[in-house]
Amino acid sequence: MYGRIKLFTGNSFPQLAQRISEYLHVPLEGRDIIEFPNENLFVKLHHSVRGQDVYIIQTTSSPVHRNLMELLIMIQTVRLDSAGRITAVVPYLCYARSDKKDQPRVPITARLVTDMIEVAGADRYITFDLHAGQIQGFFSIPGDVLTAFHLLVEHLKQKVPAMHRPVVVTADLGFAKKGRNYAEALNTPIAFIEKRRAGNDANAEALAIIGDVADRDVILVDDEVDTGGSMAQAVRLLKAQGARDVFLVFVHPVLSDPAADRLAALPVKEIITTDTIPIPPAKRAKLGDRLTIVSIAPLLGEVIRRAHHGMSVGALFNE
Repeated sequence: MYGRIKLFTGNSFPQLAQRISEYLHVPLEGRDIIEFPNENLFVKLHHSVRGQDVYIIQTTSSPVHRNLMELLIMIQTVRLDSAGRITAVVPYLCYARSDKKDQPRVPITARLVTDMIEVAGADRYITFDLHAGQIQGFFSIPGDVLTAFHLLVEHLKQKVPAMHRPVVVTADLGFAKKGRNYAEALNTPIAFIEKRRAGNDANAEALAIIGDVADRDVILVDDEVDTGGSMAQAVRLLKAQGARDVFLVFVHPVLSDPAADRLAALPVKEIITTDTIPIPPAKRAKLGDRLTIVSIAPLLGEVIRRAHHGMSVGALFNE
């Protein structure tokens, strides 16, 4: 139905796009992205994509608004060049925490972002581990919401046999269902940290542990780490309750300041995350050899290949 796969990337994470390109043995297409003195962006393709199957790889992490506008402008550019089909590949979707009106006179910004992606001209989307499942319903175009769960579990399975009475702990009750999936896959018990967020800032207070962590190695799981405050409080609470080694596991390494400093200061054995978001070298250096990054590139590459050929993505996970 469509021509060849055409891969494009913005400036948010070209290294991830290159790894996907190498998996697929498909080169990244040339494009110019120019920022004028007035901060307006201009995109020009090096070659025509008329009738082709275009995939635009762009994560929307910091700088969020620059990366989001690059994505939108690139989508419109290939649409106006008569691309056969356009898929927005967004490993990390910005504003995903703004998914509902949980107080008066506030927006649902996640819906606005999905609307903009559609209006720009995307026919499909691919993303990873949305903060809230209902965001899938904000899109009226088809797409694949992938999860790094299987990749992270495979990494953890190599470590669990050497752990002492391991237990999976979720960083908050909102992650409880996904936490149960980790515990079931790793054949461990589960515990929960109950926390309460006050106000509209990024701060949250960890209050109590539901479950047994004393004299156990802990696998502390969450979907993302932003400023690291919740993780820091959780680790301190776990240690106070007698936990042994703590392994931090999360999908999206947002790591807004001062997250890297906070994580570096924590008494944890390993920090395990993915490359949905690039981690700057300075922050990597702070985390040192305790940082493990599990790449999503092979999975994204395979999903792109299957989408292009009209094959099942669920079959990858026996679904």
